[in-house]
Amino acid sequence: MASAGGADFADITRNDDTLRRFLHGLPGVDQVGAEARAASLGTRSIKTTAKAWAIDLAIRMVDLTTLEGQDTPGKVRALSAKAMHPDPADPTCPATAAVCVYPDMVAVAKQTLGTSGVHVAAVATAFPSGRAALDIKLADTEDAVQAGADEIDMVIDRGAFLSGRYKQVYDEIVAVREACGPAHLKVIFETGELQTYDNVRRASWLAMMAGGHFIKTSTGKVQPAATLPVTLVMLEAVRDFREQTGQQIGVKPAGGIKTTKDAIKYLVMVNEIAGDDWLDPDWFRFGASTLLNDLLMQRTKLTTGVYSGPDYFTLD
Repeated sequence: MASAGGADFADITRNDDTLRRFLHGLPGVDQVGAEARAASLGTRSIKTTAKAWAIDLAIRMVDLTTLEGQDTPGKVRALSAKAMHPDPADPTCPATAAVCVYPDMVAVAKQTLGTSGVHVAAVATAFPSGRAALDIKLADTEDAVQAGADEIDMVIDRGAFLSGRYKQVYDEIVAVREACGPAHLKVIFETGELQTYDNVRRASWLAMMAGGHFIKTSTGKVQPAATLPVTLVMLEAVRDFREQTGQQIGVKPAGGIKTTKDAIKYLVMVNEIAGDDWLDPDWFRFGASTLLNDLLMQRTKLTTGVYSGPDYFTLD
């Protein structure tokens, strides 16, 4: 995908004034309506056969994540092994989509994952604050890609966005997208700091026009992180963007999604709002560390009729 989605957006993204006019001209989000719709979709129940399919799909969509200052090579190797074989006792259990780590752990994850098909995602651009000079952000990104990252999760400068410096945010995303080379770019908004659903919609369009492959809710370091209404707004944005441009963009809620019940609510919403084209790990991911264990427990319950204890699966 060309940055700025090709020539279509050249006039819109020319300067702050044209960008502001476009972003503030997007239809406003009905807060009450969005929250009510998200709540009603969250009450849908699904049949047992569909539940088994949904659990396996959710496992395949997990970006298994560790982003702690105390991360060690041993922890990252163990997490990578778990990503490839989430339930070693059951070879029918699918692998996760990716392992998400800090850039200095990319090489360790890459070496462990080998040719398994599980991707390595690295957070970059002064994660989680996004507060650094552009040359440092680009060096951060390039280092991660050179170490073998398949995907880069960047954070936008929320201070610039909330100050209305949209062109600065847009230019940074374009520059990071370029620094990614062959790696895919996920753009993190930190929706808990964006204050309004209208801002979430504006950030979504800004990131998509700048060439992001995915839009992502949160770093997981700020509360609230992912919520159903915020994800609904982002799913509407990717649906509308594809209608307008023909380009499909992925969505990744991250932070606070802990249970199978939660994951299934998100999958129902993806299907209802964006459509089943997005029910695929190429287009929808969960950023999570503890969700996988609950999915595995529920999967075992469906296949054997009994729960394995929470300590049956390795803790992250």
